[in-house]
Amino acid sequence: MDSRLPDDVGQLAEAATRRFRRLGGVDAARRAEADPATRETARKALDELGAFDLDIRADADQLLAGAVLCRAAGAVVLPWPLIPHLVRVSGRHLVLIDPGHVRVDHGTAGFSWLGADLTGSAWPLETGTPDVAGRLGPFVTGAALGQEQPGRIDGDDIARYLTLQSWTILGALESALAEVTEHVRTRQQFGQALSRFQAVRFTMADITIAVQGLEQLAKLTTWRLGRGDTPQRIADAMALRLHATETAVTALRASHQLYGALGFCDETDLSVLDRHLQPTLRYPLSAERLALALVPFAGSGALTARIA
Repeated sequence: MDSRLPDDVGQLAEAATRRFRRLGGVDAARRAEADPATRETARKALDELGAFDLDIRADADQLLAGAVLCRAAGAVVLPWPLIPHLVRVSGRHLVLIDPGHVRVDHGTAGFSWLGADLTGSAWPLETGTPDVAGRLGPFVTGAALGQEQPGRIDGDDIARYLTLQSWTILGALESALAEVTEHVRTRQQFGQALSRFQAVRFTMADITIAVQGLEQLAKLTTWRLGRGDTPQRIADAMALRLHATETAVTALRASHQLYGALGFCDETDLSVLDRHLQPTLRYPLSAERLALALVPFAGSGALTARIA
């Protein structure tokens, strides 16, 4: 497998990064918290990039184009539900859910929502007001399952959704790593930069290797989605998604340790990245429950390390 991006996909990734920077980067997410109506600027930016013309089911290159868009969006925690749009079904925005505790990120965006669990059972969703009591992100809302009989979602769409979530997490972690790297280079302690301390260097090396490893696994998994049967593709995507969550927990914890209390203040991008990333990390399932859901695939032989 050649891990280099095709030229046209690489150009899209660069264009998306530049466009989201013009939007304000992470500041766009800050503004959206104060005024949710500003999310419209994020939608317009995606429209300009051709995101709404992508058909990620059509071929491998279009799926990869969707993946790099999710990576760029994750890098600024773009305040717009890109993945549900890319994986929409019959005009409804698809979101993976836990049927017993339904939550939707950006549920007030005015879309027609379709919720599906990891087995493929799907229901129309009726989104409500922001779930202020227990929400894990600024735009998370509660939702209820619709009255229609549950339908079925193609297992390949579940695999695509989980894979795109992992690319979103990767983008956010790369931004967090860049910010923390700059912090340890400029922050002075005992008369020298934090980056001069061996323990800090070891921690930064661990974070860097973990994030780079996630990038390679994301590329491999995306490539493998065009190979094997559906159970194998779902197992691959679930394994990637679990690894992305575990990498995020480790990397964000270490980043906050290096930043100190300042990392929890919204004056830093790290705080905003962390808060806005939480719905992606926790929905549809926690890392523990996702690992349990992956166990049957290991027993059936669908979870394999074979490349061919």
